[in-house]
Amino acid sequence: MDRRLMAETHRARLAFVATVCLGVFSGILIIGQSYLLSQIIASAFLEQAVLSQLGPLLIILLAIILLRGITQSAATWTAAEVAIRIKHDLRKELIEHIVKLGPAFTQQERSGELTITATDGIETLDGFFRDYLPALFTSLLVPLAILFVALSLDLLTFIVLLLTGPLIIIFMVLIGMVAAAYSNTRYAQLSQMSAHFLDVMQGLLTLKLFNRSKAQIETIRRITDHYRESTMNVLRVAFLSAFMLEFMATISVAVVAVEIGLRLLNGGIEFQQALFLLVIAPEFYLPLRQLGARFHTGRDSAAAADRIYAILNTPLPQQSGDQSIHDIQRIEFAHVSHAYADGNRPALDDVSFTIERGEHVAIVGATGSGKSTIINLLLGFIQPTEGQIRIHDGDNVHELHALDIVTWRQQMAWVPQRSYLFNKTIADNICIGNPDATAEQIAQAAESAAAHTFIQEFPHGYQTLVDENGARLSGGQAQRIVLARMFLRNVPIYIFDEATSSLDRENEALVQKNLRQHTKGSIVINVAHRLNTITQADKILVLDGGRIVESGTHNDLIQAQGAYFHLLQAYGETTHDGA
Repeated sequence: MDRRLMAETHRARLAFVATVCLGVFSGILIIGQSYLLSQIIASAFLEQAVLSQLGPLLIILLAIILLRGITQSAATWTAAEVAIRIKHDLRKELIEHIVKLGPAFTQQERSGELTITATDGIETLDGFFRDYLPALFTSLLVPLAILFVALSLDLLTFIVLLLTGPLIIIFMVLIGMVAAAYSNTRYAQLSQMSAHFLDVMQGLLTLKLFNRSKAQIETIRRITDHYRESTMNVLRVAFLSAFMLEFMATISVAVVAVEIGLRLLNGGIEFQQALFLLVIAPEFYLPLRQLGARFHTGRDSAAAADRIYAILNTPLPQQSGDQSIHDIQRIEFAHVSHAYADGNRPALDDVSFTIERGEHVAIVGATGSGKSTIINLLLGFIQPTEGQIRIHDGDNVHELHALDIVTWRQQMAWVPQRSYLFNKTIADNICIGNPDATAEQIAQAAESAAAHTFIQEFPHGYQTLVDENGARLSGGQAQRIVLARMFLRNVPIYIFDEATSSLDRENEALVQKNLRQHTKGSIVINVAHRLNTITQADKILVLDGGRIVESGTHNDLIQAQGAYFHLLQAYGETTHDGA
């Protein structure tokens, strides 16, 4: 039994207790049913009792059978209720934890694997809570009750049951040790198959373009073959265990029947007592057989639980504080360093700079120089390994980690280079920037982002569905919708990461003009490579190897002919007239 999953029953404690009680009560009713059946048969054959004499016993027997059926149905219903509640709460907790872990975690994981864990992985737990766990408690309590009855009636039958019952349990444990490895392998391969299939679907256009789709089909075939083999291994163990459990239970019942039959022939036991013990013997092994039949369901659930709890046990980033801010005047990096867990060197190394309110700062550097790390630090996705990030709020100075992260992010607008568009309408995607925006404000924001004209050309205008990740839009159209989100926000901090890289020159010039007007008086941070976005900056920070190697205005850095000058040359940008 997986103790982690067992602990989850507190989420539906009353329903779980009801399930166990109903299951045990149903099992105990079989004792009364067997006793009445043996008494009726003994009376009818030995005492030649007529129907009128047997009538009351038959009515009671039918009532017990009916009550047992109702009890079993109720136990099935409450078990399903337990499974539904726990799955709902656990899925909610899992998704909330992934959201709290943030991009720093999800970027290191495969989307398909996370998706199947939150969907099929959680659904796999259904069998544990609905079938396996109730069967486990029933297999413990009902045989004990039957043993107690057997002890009070016949010592030899009690000894036979006591010796043969544990053999089935021991066999299940041995089979379980083999099944656990196969189940874990099967679930791992299912996750790998799902993750790879999602990768292929998302990159199908690229695969077609480079004629690699057939190669991927072969890869998927190989992965599915491995999954098929692991599934067959699990099924072989399941079929073998089912056969052996049935065989051992049948042999055990036969042993009971033989020892009772021999004594009955020799007059060592009464007929009615012998018949009762013979009828009740299969019911002693039935809960154990049912547990064995559901054992592999429990193992599959435990395999899924390993991945679920691996995510849930992933430590959250450093928790934010509770301080609020109202009047941001300056952002200060003081000797900030950051090293990723899998990095050979710090992504940032002793970086210090300040950005004043109303100042436009560009951050440039080669790939891997630390630009994205600075942005992720400012957004609160990661924390500095060393140093401090200070926020000057009027006359007060706060460390970033002491601020309430939700309040802090409300103070900024971020436009990444590749922003996600959801499978919703254009209006829905734009108003993510401000859920309370009116239709007029949405249209005005789209106008500022040079998006209003092409949106109006769609048959449904702003109510047009963009499909997953903006599949119906060109790169420039998608980027302008993302920019429109930003125009819905009036905040003191704006962060851009090549926000206009997909626009043509005419639209880019218009959007850049509107951006300057919209962000006037705010802190503007622009991660850029293109010269026309860099030259507008009041200050340029040049990163190399995680360090700031130069800073200054465009003209000053060009005249110095240092790292910035050579970087522009590498980008192929012209530098005539000091620009």
